[in-house]
Amino acid sequence: MAQASGMDPLVDIEDERPKWDNKLQYLLSCIGFAVGLGNIWRFPYLCQTHGGGAFLIPYFIALVFEGIPLFYIELAIGQRLRRGSIGVWKTISPYLGGVGLGCFSVSFLVSLYYNTVLLWVLWFFLNSFQHPLPWSTCPLDLNRTGFVQECQSSGTVSYFWYRQTLNITSDISNTGTIQWKLFLCLVACWSTVYLCVIRGIESTGKVIYFTALFPYLVLTIFLIRGLTLPGATEGLIYLFTPNMKTLQNPRVWLDAATQIFFSLSLAFGGHIAFASYNPPRNNCEKDAVIIALVNSMTSLYASIAIFSVMGFKASNDYGRCLDRNILSLINEFDLPELSISRDEYPSVLMYLNATQTARVAQLPLKTCHLEDFLDKSASGPGLAFIVFTEAVLHMPGASVWSVLFFGMLFTLGLSSMFGNMEGVITPLLDMGILPKGIPKEVMTAICFTLQSGGYWLEIFDSFAASLNLIIFAFMEVVGVIHIYGMKRNIFPQERRSSTQAGCRSPVCSCPSCPHCGSLELLWLSYCPSTNRGGRLRIWKVV
Repeated sequence: MAQASGMDPLVDIEDERPKWDNKLQYLLSCIGFAVGLGNIWRFPYLCQTHGGGAFLIPYFIALVFEGIPLFYIELAIGQRLRRGSIGVWKTISPYLGGVGLGCFSVSFLVSLYYNTVLLWVLWFFLNSFQHPLPWSTCPLDLNRTGFVQECQSSGTVSYFWYRQTLNITSDISNTGTIQWKLFLCLVACWSTVYLCVIRGIESTGKVIYFTALFPYLVLTIFLIRGLTLPGATEGLIYLFTPNMKTLQNPRVWLDAATQIFFSLSLAFGGHIAFASYNPPRNNCEKDAVIIALVNSMTSLYASIAIFSVMGFKASNDYGRCLDRNILSLINEFDLPELSISRDEYPSVLMYLNATQTARVAQLPLKTCHLEDFLDKSASGPGLAFIVFTEAVLHMPGASVWSVLFFGMLFTLGLSSMFGNMEGVITPLLDMGILPKGIPKEVMTAICFTLQSGGYWLEIFDSFAASLNLIIFAFMEVVGVIHIYGMKRNIFPQERRSSTQAGCRSPVCSCPSCPHCGSLELLWLSYCPSTNRGGRLRIWKVV
């Protein structure tokens, strides 16, 4: 009883806060929030474009010195103070309430446009049940005498994405009209989120068993199938072949740090909310290391699965390029059909170039290199809705693989939405602003269902979160280390077991580690970007 009087008055132990049913629920919820769409469509692109295996060096350095310390801080303060993002920072200092409000605002904005990505995924998922897939062929023109010229010029997959799905306008100033099919998908997505979070962690804790684990099942299926496809080896070799010279480019280090930062969903407030439902004696340091490592290993695992299929697509495209050139040679020189194989094509072309230079020069031959087709990479929606979707078309049973792929993306996005919504709902409930009996998903964003919705999402994605979250994370570090006090144990001695002696690892115990990571991001964020140009491209008839 004497020890009880020495407890920190900041925390009310005997509150009525909900609790997780078990530790696995909590870990899966945090993993589901951290492992999102960026692990599938962002990390493989960065790994490919920034030196393959060499990119893993700055990536894991950022994980150790930036990701894990910041992640541990969020879990620790949420569990220690048992409040949402706003309540945690107001408890530490009334002057830090703005940090919590900022995290809350970013989570609110991100929830709006993140659900828009889910509606696109849902639209493709529903269309995947057709055979053949609707993006496999061009639609007929109005006279039904031929195919739509715009589709023939741009490609079937691009046409389905830009014209039949988004029906995108020429620029953002032309808002266009509401796409009712997308609006209905948006309503369906919000309804799904509402049904999953209607009772807080009691309901999300049940759903998370499926939404967090199903993507790993699908990734494993794709990995097994992808490794058996022709060209998979070339795709993986191209992905992980290290180019150490790229490490001299500061942009590589920035992209590695930001990927760790956003992949772990730091400074959103969702992890603080999740941790606040933990028992006070939970070893959150161990949780932080486990979740961070699972998140990074998932990125690597997804890269292998994705690029095994992308290697298959590149191999197919390379073969078709050779076939077109071979057909041109056969027609020009009246050679027998199937007289030139793909393996024989280079030697035949060299011979004809030496003996029939003028005739060969007049032929519309394309330069075919497998590396060129492997270079045609994309990230974000471009990878999911165009590049990978086109790759699925070449796989036997394309409809089945499309259903699995977009089903996986939907569950990934849904589990991430749980964390975003907790970052919004928990602070409102803690402050008594949001009554527990009203629906939480009364917010939506109809602007994203307009014909210009793709442009609006690009704006939100570029400016709503990126630099704001980095600033909030830096303020979190300052608040914990210099205001709350790094030497002040996050767990009081009276309520700690012998295995929870605070932050024991050198990385966590060194105050400069999270400082350096945040300062590096703040400084490098102002470096000129080499890949941000042309974000709002105009879709037009080629």
